Amino acid sequence: MSNKPRKGGLGRGLGALIPSGPGPGAGDAPRPRLGAGAADVIFGETTRPQSGDRIKGAPIFTGDSEKASRSIHKAVAVDDAEDYGASYAELPIGSITPNARNPRRVFDADELAELVHSIKEVGLLQPVVVRKISDGYELIMGERRWRAAAKAGLKRIPAIVREAADDTMLRDALLENIHRVQLNPLEEAAAYQQLLEEFGVTQAELAERLGRSRPVITNTIRLMQLPVGVQSRVAAGVLSAGHARALLGVKVDDATDAQEHLADRIIREGLSVRATEEAVTILNRDGHTAPEKKKRQPQPQPEYATAAAERLADSWDTKVSVLVGKRKGKIVVEFGDQEDLQRLLALMNQG
Repeated sequence: MSNKPRKGGLGRGLGALIPSGPGPGAGDAPRPRLGAGAADVIFGETTRPQSGDRIKGAPIFTGDSEKASRSIHKAVAVDDAEDYGASYAELPIGSITPNARNPRRVFDADELAELVHSIKEVGLLQPVVVRKISDGYELIMGERRWRAAAKAGLKRIPAIVREAADDTMLRDALLENIHRVQLNPLEEAAAYQQLLEEFGVTQAELAERLGRSRPVITNTIRLMQLPVGVQSRVAAGVLSAGHARALLGVKVDDATDAQEHLADRIIREGLSVRATEEAVTILNRDGHTAPEKKKRQPQPQPEYATAAAERLADSWDTKVSVLVGKRKGKIVVEFGDQEDLQRLLALMNQG
């Protein structure tokens, strides 16, 4: 491995997730297994390290399975004799398929490229989490790491193999994306809604399970009430979640048209969230938003000025405006580039 200074990786590393089995010489003692929720330790209530931190002694996977296995035994110790229900393995990348229930639909190309570079430099610091299916394995958490490892050329990838029911797949994928790379607000809202329907729980119960506040769950789900055109702009990042929440406050009769019109204005005028909230307040009070600043309309020009402009335009082969004010007038002659300007100057000199 390179002796270059280690760059930030993906968090705690294997040592934070995987209790080691007995060390060499322990005879035929059974290999310890991990709890069905073992990987969720990164989402627990204890203080989490920053994304670039790694627990001291945690192993790094660089594609060398034998070395990784030795590293795991050296990294951590286990005191529990309980049969936990999950185990560690290095799996062929091709044997793993993505989680179809992953709420993340978009993977940022730049972030993925950065992760590929990190894996090439220092190896993969944390395993993916998978479950066994009939023809291989299905990802529960770690699709970004799986994609990056494949792009980095790894043939095998460290994985925690655990049992997982269908109704926990979305929850685990959602938790990982919330705590790692932010879902866009609409992806998060859709995932919350799906969890509510599948778990049959209240928003308060879901908030407790996910470690989020109930108002966060409620306000995020409400984003799905916005018109489709507004939702698409939020998903694309053109409108922020703050702008979207402000638009939800529109209470006029034709709220859909008003929200879309105001969304257009936010983009066109670059309104802040605070300015958007004020516009919504005015709209709800008066039935319309504050009038947009209108561009000054040009004053109508006398006929002789219009005729003069046309004669000069024909003579000089360019657009000419003759503007007459209250006290004085001006002639505006347009040109394309320096060469065109020199042409016009020559024509003026000839005149």
